Amino acid sequence: MIGTSFHTFSEHLRQRLQKPLPGEDAHKKMASTARYRLGIKPNERTRRSAVLICFYPYQNSIYLPLILRPQYDGVHAGQMAFPGGRMERIDENLTRTALREAQEEVGIRVSDVKVLGLLTELYIPPSNFYVQPVVGVLPYRPDFYPDPREVEAVVEVDLDTLLDETIVGDSQIDVRGVTVDAPFYQIQGYRIWGATAMMISELLMVID
Repeated sequence: MIGTSFHTFSEHLRQRLQKPLPGEDAHKKMASTARYRLGIKPNERTRRSAVLICFYPYQNSIYLPLILRPQYDGVHAGQMAFPGGRMERIDENLTRTALREAQEEVGIRVSDVKVLGLLTELYIPPSNFYVQPVVGVLPYRPDFYPDPREVEAVVEVDLDTLLDETIVGDSQIDVRGVTVDAPFYQIQGYRIWGATAMMISELLMVID
């Protein structure tokens, strides 16, 4: 996307998000073999959550932030993700959840975020969450203030890197003692797989 103005990109993405989404067709490209083999479905205890996919202009390119979760006793410890979290009672909708969590986790000034639309909700069996990806833009590169309890590192990724097909790989990944075959994106030394990779897959299909 080098050479594309940020305004042009933002408008293209906004318009594309109003059209039918690729959804599961995109998700399957980056889903682990275990996801569909086990066939785990949402249930009455499934909780709602949201993440923010936030683009911004920087160094003549277009970037978005990912976060590295710290090591802790949880199913998503040490994984790459978008800023986000569970819906709280104070949130009138999932868009507000995504914005609030992004502000709490990495310090994004959400009053400056322009929401462009939504990607397809995605169920995450290990944590039993339904996750709503919210797509937005900032007109500037934000100053990041990561909450150390939630974020080990903020990883800024430029869009041209995401669009590079050579970053896609496939490997066996250990998940809490269980080995699964999973596609991944290799970016800046990090492997992005699971739900986050599935969201990125849909995002890239929408952008194309």
